Parts: sequence; structure tokens; C-alpha cells
Amino acid sequence: MWCEAMDRFGPDFVPSQIKSLAARGARIGLLGGSFNPAHAAHLHISLIALRRLRLDAVWWLVSPQNPMKPTSGMAPLARRLEQARKIARHPGIHVSSVEAALNTNYSVDTVRALQSRFFKARFVWLMGGDSLANFHFWRRWQDILHHIPVAVVARPGFTIAALASPAAVRFRAAQVHDGALFSMLAPPAWIFLQEQLDTMSATTIRRHGGWP
Repeated sequence: MWCEAMDRFGPDFVPSQIKSLAARGARIGLLGGSFNPAHAAHLHISLIALRRLRLDAVWWLVSPQNPMKPTSGMAPLARRLEQARKIARHPGIHVSSVEAALNTNYSVDTVRALQSRFFKARFVWLMGGDSLANFHFWRRWQDILHHIPVAVVARPGFTIAALASPAAVRFRAAQVHDGALFSMLAPPAWIFLQEQLDTMSATTIRRHGGWP
């Protein structure tokens, strides 16, 4: 059950729509990251997941500080939240900084904390193919796959690396290809979704001076 003390933090931490959906056992995709800045590819991934996996919502988890990324060049959390909300612009996508309230620095801890608080929700972890290629560097990455279904959306230039990654090889037997009931599967389960690719990246935006 969600701890009532968390409510005092307001919608920056848990949007009211998410709490309502989670209480009803809805299918919710979790897209974590620095969002430094949020961009069209984040939206692209989310829209594909909503449609292909028949999700009720996608929840963007804007991290206070990704432990795998340097603090140098990281915009303040409030600025990244503001930008993410401008990019999301979809009724099924909700932005928050719930990791700041949970005090979780690693995805595996965030997943377990959300599952324990929203025990009726059917959560799916979302990531791009670039993240799958490096997934084996994440803290307790195998635990993530054992606790939540993982949906991977192809990213330009990373399909081969993603499908040949240690995570993909280690969990090859758990790969499925039908997204219709994916959120209902017991983990480990993962799916690779390929559609028209969006080439935008946060690194490109920063490199060209499009993000302060």
C-alpha cells in the first residue's frame, strides 16, 4: 500500500492519475532516466509502448542523479521536470520525480519500492535499445529482469548491440514477441519492439547547444 506520508510531496512525486490507475491494477510502463533533456525519442518510445503493449499509462521517472552519469552538465531536477512535461504532452504520459521521494538511486530499488507500494499495478519497465546494450552494467540488472517485465524499443544504431548484449543472451529464453498481454506475464520476460526509429538523443541536443 502507498504510504500516506508520501502524499505531502504532491504531484511532482506521484501524479494523482498514477495513484488512481495503480489502485485499480492498471498496466503502467515505467520509463526512467535523467531526461537531460527530455526529447522526442522519449515520447516516441512511450507512444510505441502504450500502443503495442496496451498500457493504460506511461510514467516518466526523472532521476535526481543517475549514478552512471556525471553530475557535470546535469541540469537541476526542476528544470528537467519542466522540460519533460513540455515534451510529454499526452494524456497517457505522466512525469514525476518519485525517486527523490523514495530516495532510490538505482532502478532495481525503484522497481521494488513501487511494486511494494502499488501492489495491484501491473508495471512494465521500458528502455531503449541503447540501454539494453549496456544493461549488464546496471546494478543488480538480473534482479530487475526477475522482478518486472522489460520492454525494449529499438534505437538507431543499437539493434545489433542490444540483441547481442549479455542481458539479451542470458535471458534469451525469456524473450517474447506478442505485446498484447505482455504486462500480464510473470518475469523474467522481455520483448524487443521495432518500428520506425527516432534519431534524437539527449547527447546530441547538448552537443549542439540546445540544452543549458
